[in-house]
Amino acid sequence: MTYPLNPYMKKTFPSPITEACNWLENAKIPKDLELMNLSQAAPIEPPPKAIRKAIADASINNPEAHFYGPVLGNEDLRHELSKKWKELYEGKIESNNIGITSGCNQAFCATIATVAGPGDNIIVPSPWYFNHKMWLDMAAINTNMLPVDEKMLPPLNQTEKLIDKNTKAILLVTPNNPTGVEYPKRMLLDFYRIAKKNNILLILDETYRDFHSRNDPIHNLFKEHKWENTLVSLYSFSKSYRLTGHRIGAVIASESRLKTIEKFLDSVTICPNQLGQIGALFGLKKLSKWLENERSEILNRKNAIQEGFKNLSNWKLKGCGAYFAYVEHPFNFSSDIICKKILSNQAILTLPEKTFTPPNNNDLQKHIRIAFANINTSEIKDMFKRLSNFKPS
Repeated sequence: MTYPLNPYMKKTFPSPITEACNWLENAKIPKDLELMNLSQAAPIEPPPKAIRKAIADASINNPEAHFYGPVLGNEDLRHELSKKWKELYEGKIESNNIGITSGCNQAFCATIATVAGPGDNIIVPSPWYFNHKMWLDMAAINTNMLPVDEKMLPPLNQTEKLIDKNTKAILLVTPNNPTGVEYPKRMLLDFYRIAKKNNILLILDETYRDFHSRNDPIHNLFKEHKWENTLVSLYSFSKSYRLTGHRIGAVIASESRLKTIEKFLDSVTICPNQLGQIGALFGLKKLSKWLENERSEILNRKNAIQEGFKNLSNWKLKGCGAYFAYVEHPFNFSSDIICKKILSNQAILTLPEKTFTPPNNNDLQKHIRIAFANINTSEIKDMFKRLSNFKPS
């Protein structure tokens, strides 16, 4: 039986997280090893108790928390985030530059919907964040791939060669998903200037900004004159305050672009989750110290990863930061095969390079993404012990 199906949806690759979960269903892992699920970059603990109490109180005592709210988010949250961003970036960011979305993925999708359509193209470094690529494919927007260099940085000198009359934006993620690499301030400014010169957008996904190893400001783009004509920044409360299930993100852009984004949001979710916004607002106002402790713990885990790979024979750590390590394994198999073998042999679930890069028939794909944020330093030591014992059969 045949039925109508959007061909662009059909051609889009399946969700890598779903695919990894399917591996779990079919894998026979050693009974003496507890599974290490290092495939997904999401907190596995609930929000701090103070946020949960604020949400519970609102659920019981605030009837409006159960009604529709403003399409672009509650004014108190937009105002508080603009205050926070002014402090962090020392730039001119007002509440009318802030839109609250149902997660950062929606912030990205909404932004793309305002800037590009079928047949247009976006410049995207490779390896990429898979949900970004999936959305572009579903929307029939072409990807002008910008392969990173040996330091996992997108090469500036190749960027303008990819710009043509259909190019609408450059997309960057920092700290990067999947490589973990933090892009230098100067590089971000240079990309901003390329975008401005060519009258295209720079979309900067800062989902993991709160786990950056450098102190603020981590870039100076909001200090640029009329930044809103060139820059859109994306943010996630999900990672910073463990609000993944509440789906709260943000887009920082010009007021005029937000009015266009509003059309998209009103047609998809109507308004962001009210209880999630209440939790995010409480976090912004009350939990700066808690968040700093979270950052310190993630940076400790990053250090443990870096030290561990120094002693893991023939493995190469190509990038590390925020939630991620991007590594090259030493075996003569493609990474999708190695990931399955590591799962069945050492009970570690990771994602292979093919998830983050285009099909490659010439070179053996040997990179793996390890999302280490959900294991502590003791568990990281156990991970390295398992990897050192691993030998593909």
